[in-house]
Amino acid sequence: ISLGKKNEELTWKKQDEIGILIQEYNKMVHQLEESAEALAKSEREGAWREMARQVAHEIKNPLTPMKLSIQYLQKAVNDKQLDAAQLNSLTNRVTLTLIEQIDQLSKIAGDFSQFANIGNVQLEYFDISEVIRSLVQLHSADNNVKISWKKEMGFYGLYADKTQMQRLFTNLIKNAFEAVEGVTNPSVHIHQANVANNILISVTDNGSGIPDEFIGKIFSPNFTTKSSGTGLGLAICKGIVEKADGKIWFVTKQAIGTTFYVQLPFGSKTV
Repeated sequence: ISLGKKNEELTWKKQDEIGILIQEYNKMVHQLEESAEALAKSEREGAWREMARQVAHEIKNPLTPMKLSIQYLQKAVNDKQLDAAQLNSLTNRVTLTLIEQIDQLSKIAGDFSQFANIGNVQLEYFDISEVIRSLVQLHSADNNVKISWKKEMGFYGLYADKTQMQRLFTNLIKNAFEAVEGVTNPSVHIHQANVANNILISVTDNGSGIPDEFIGKIFSPNFTTKSSGTGLGLAICKGIVEKADGKIWFVTKQAIGTTFYVQLPFGSKTV
């Protein structure tokens, strides 16, 4: 008997002591199945409640400075104590604040949308090297961080959702760039190889490393070490990798840096 798995009933045609025991066993199997369904429903409802609470909390953060900025501008206009130049300067500052907070709201909506749609995959066959190459070129425009990519020889065909793969490595590279902020000679290195007939891609930064107390929570939804953000980035990464039948893990050392590893199975055009 196992909770969470289908438990088969037993068949016994005789009406004897063993038959009575088997009848009680089958009744227990039914009760266990009902309890498992009730538990699963409760967990789903609890997860959605927690998600709704988190969405509400994240949306309130940008809304507060937006409201205060508009109220301040409205008061300045009504009081008529500012000349045209001062009012124009204040309007520009308020506009910038509103744009920043609207961008934050857009990011929040995007993060939760990605997290909710991890299960909706559009499978296609492609070379994962194309995704890595485009992301490296994109992030090479940042002159503050040195990004490098080493790819072992070969074709890295993958049968997966290409958009989700772009999301996965965008999040990992973005996190690596954030990890090296304030570091002398900041660098991010990506390595790609065929290891035991699997695609293995690593993203390494030379940041300060992940504190010991955070290591067990890194892939948990809503966990973040930043002052802002939904904390869904690495949870999304984990979900994408698992949907592609892969694995994700990391190795970190204080004051040396962190490496995230993504292992994915090679795909086939015949799949």
